[in-house]
Amino acid sequence: MFASIAFVVWRESVEALLVIGILDAWLVGRSIDTRRARGFLWGGAIAGLGVAAVLAALLLWLGEAVSDETQTIYQTVIALLAAALILQMVFWMRRHGRSMRSELEGSMNRAVTAGSWWGVFTLALIAVAREGSETVVFIYGILSAGVLGSLTAGLLAGLTGFGLAAITYALLMTGSRVISWRLFFRISEIVLLFLACGLLMTGVDGLINLDILPRLSRALWNTNFLLSDGTTAGGFFASMTGYRARPNLMELIGFCSYWIVVLAVIYRPRKNSLSATAPR
Repeated sequence: MFASIAFVVWRESVEALLVIGILDAWLVGRSIDTRRARGFLWGGAIAGLGVAAVLAALLLWLGEAVSDETQTIYQTVIALLAAALILQMVFWMRRHGRSMRSELEGSMNRAVTAGSWWGVFTLALIAVAREGSETVVFIYGILSAGVLGSLTAGLLAGLTGFGLAAITYALLMTGSRVISWRLFFRISEIVLLFLACGLLMTGVDGLINLDILPRLSRALWNTNFLLSDGTTAGGFFASMTGYRARPNLMELIGFCSYWIVVLAVIYRPRKNSLSATAPR
């Protein structure tokens, strides 16, 4: 769980730093009151963190307030929601990643042209609140998949992820040959897709335990001799990939369906490619 949480915080923090960095660089390059503009920009970023903190408190409160049986349903829903959000984020970045900078700068230009510093504040707030809220849901979903040693360990994992994000962002901004933006997004995309699969399988297991989905069969095979998902290493691998040592048919259907859909979306022909090759 420690590594999963650290990775999620690392990935989302780098993206949030990227957005704020793009907006800050745009402000510096304009003949405006940069100090005042930055005040609204970073004020919006802090407010966005506040929104994420409120969401975290709300999720924790709901988790403690519900009964044991309802908590199982609640955690299952959160795990499935986290998986869906990860997929949505990955697919969105694949579609808009290249144009993200121009879109952000366009929004910033409209806000400044209109003389609305609150527009700058709102843009930063929305960007950070989105990344922060996604991170909160992801982490809660990961925690629903297993047990982290303590709250202190969870906070340490988050701080580790943020520290690594700051280092990664610095390397990316200095044009490091070790890592590029393209490599960063490609590697993190692959890991996120596996993590989403792990969360989906947690949700499927939850639905089976709640008798909402049938097992359809007993264990189809047993690979405990290779890697047991009941051990520390096996449990980590299972949470990160959706691996099951003794899967039933419903789990196998869920796992295969997930990757069929993901690969179909990733490798489907783009409209511009089709139009370019269409006969005239």
